[in-house]
Amino acid sequence: MTTTVIQGLPRWSLAVPPLAFVVLLLSWGRDLGAILLILVCAGLGAAVIAAVHHAEVVAHRVGEPFGTLILALAVTIIEVALIVTLMASGGEKAASLARDTVFAAVMITCNGILGLALVVGSIKHHVQEFRIQASTSALAVMTALVTLSLVLPTFTTSASGPRFSSAQLAFAGVTSLVMYGVFVFIQTIRHRDYFLPVTADDDKDGDGHADAPSGKVALFSLGLLFVCLIAVVGLAKTVSPKLESAVESAGAPLAVVGVVIALLVLLPETVAAVRAALRNRLQTSFNLALGSALASIGLTIPAIAVASIWLSGPLVLGLGGKEMVLFALTVVTSMLTLATGRATLLQGAVHLMVFSAFLFLAVSP
Repeated sequence: MTTTVIQGLPRWSLAVPPLAFVVLLLSWGRDLGAILLILVCAGLGAAVIAAVHHAEVVAHRVGEPFGTLILALAVTIIEVALIVTLMASGGEKAASLARDTVFAAVMITCNGILGLALVVGSIKHHVQEFRIQASTSALAVMTALVTLSLVLPTFTTSASGPRFSSAQLAFAGVTSLVMYGVFVFIQTIRHRDYFLPVTADDDKDGDGHADAPSGKVALFSLGLLFVCLIAVVGLAKTVSPKLESAVESAGAPLAVVGVVIALLVLLPETVAAVRAALRNRLQTSFNLALGSALASIGLTIPAIAVASIWLSGPLVLGLGGKEMVLFALTVVTSMLTLATGRATLLQGAVHLMVFSAFLFLAVSP
């Protein structure tokens, strides 16, 4: 039996966050040798597992959909801070960083995470149910956000290239923030019941979470969750030079580095979504996947709109033709998946194949 220091929190979940943070401090800004690289990878994996554990503790205390919203917002806020920092120090090389990161996050969440949750859940439960109102409304907001922020810059003419003018960027930032704010209001207050899991068997699988943790434990877990997420994003950034070297050696486009880092940063949501699907809580998986996509766009675009005041160099936001085709395919596929409120292995396989196409074309454009 696991020994606990604070009731409801195992010892390993208390030890991993500070240890991962120490590994981050030791490795930050250094050239990673073999031993340090192994420590960074081990710390990254451990931090992801601990982040998911503490997110589930907080989620069980506050209830859905607040729990999934906390995890999505926490990861995205830290990710946005990382993007702005890299853009400030990257010069012209970072011109398309925000676009590439946001689009990768959309494809990973809407096809990778969602597809994996559908496949894993349907293998165990055959057919899973979810709420059409919640999932389709999230998809509608996501489609509008991507179109207004990442597709339109390719066709506007006020600035040369796939870019917004200052006024257009400000408008995109305001509309993104307003749409995301309204969605969060609907999700947490006005129509919260739309986003609750269809099944209500909290302990049907014997996960031991029947009794909600105390407020003290939940607050402690919330603090440790942020420490874990800072470690995850920081360690992902730390291994990026090694990834970049490997990508250059393989002759692949440098955009692959952004995709890999996005995959690492989104690991906590991926693990949490899969675990929810295994517990027959597909709506929770959808809340995580689509909520992460919305938070990534809804917070990144306003942040870079404000940061552009002091950032030097161009800011490329417009998607290319290949990316727009993949996005259109994602929207159509998602609409068909969400149309009935029931999902099987077939829908999950289709989303994973679209995600595979995204990864393949990133390596071989």
